[in-house]
Amino acid sequence: MGKYSSPPEMKLELYDTLKLEQFIRRREGEVRLGEKVQTIAWKNSEHWGQTLREMPGAFVLLGLPEDVGVRANFGRGGAYSAWLPALTTLLNTQSNETLSGEELIVLGHLDFSPAMEEMKPLDLQMAGDLKRARELVAEMDRAVYPVMEAIFAAGKEAIIIGGGHNNAYANLKGLSMALAQKGQTEIGCINCDAHSDLRPMEGRHSGNAFSYALHEGFLHRYAMVGLHENYNAAGVMEKMETDERLMAIWFEDIFIRENCTFREAVDRALNFTAHLPLGIELDLDCIQNIPSSAKTSSGISTVQARQFVHWVASSAEVKYLHLAEAAPVLSHIKTDLKTGKLIAYLISDYIKARNSRLK
Repeated sequence: MGKYSSPPEMKLELYDTLKLEQFIRRREGEVRLGEKVQTIAWKNSEHWGQTLREMPGAFVLLGLPEDVGVRANFGRGGAYSAWLPALTTLLNTQSNETLSGEELIVLGHLDFSPAMEEMKPLDLQMAGDLKRARELVAEMDRAVYPVMEAIFAAGKEAIIIGGGHNNAYANLKGLSMALAQKGQTEIGCINCDAHSDLRPMEGRHSGNAFSYALHEGFLHRYAMVGLHENYNAAGVMEKMETDERLMAIWFEDIFIRENCTFREAVDRALNFTAHLPLGIELDLDCIQNIPSSAKTSSGISTVQARQFVHWVASSAEVKYLHLAEAAPVLSHIKTDLKTGKLIAYLISDYIKARNSRLK
């Protein structure tokens, strides 16, 4: 078989109420979100996609705990560590009149441990090992997109907790394939990020998810809000100027030169993707001082990140929210609680905005 193993099998682990119970901290006189959310495993784990169609609740929560895509892009690992803190914090959020929890189905997470284990000994300075790392990302794509397709085919909206931004490709592919069955052929995406992730198609990694999605016809209008001039290559910047499918609004134009406000930038992105089914992508490395694969000391605030999610989710035909690249394990604080709490805020903001729009 040689140095590399056969393709690893990465399975969806469905959660049931017993699984969730270990995360919930009950308190007399209060009701936690985790006591109200729905699960699917106890109903029909073999045919979960069909079961999902029959369940009430508009939103499906999925974890993608991996950092293979980030490391295959020469980034710092750690993105695997966001899922459990985010889930734990979310489940212990108060259930009240603003957000009951009944509208949320906690599906589970994809088990990427076979790919993560195979990644460990690889030396990315060696051409063969780098090639294998990027093959692993492509194999993860093939595990993720059918799950996404099933969620969208069931008529649900997805809330995806990464993992690296490489998973944006599978999100868009799954959405595109599900909507194609209904005659919808074009998809839009708004990404709030310091990086465009439009690097060359040199093998899959976290830096080229949107390049592949555009090339393969799974993305038709791509708006980027808050890109950093210092961290986007000249070739990519030239492409943004000439490709009509792309629109970039720079962090420096918003916050340094003040050519537009943050709200105006988001509105321009909404206009660019108007009337298209839409994915919201938020890379947490664009938020100042949040532990991530590419942590920034100059970025948007946590409040602005929440505003971004609220503005887009309340204004467009949104199909999913993807929160990528948070890496609590990289925090200088031994027990990092703030990152999971921020992700929980972003999830609740999304659901509240969508509930308001869908009424």
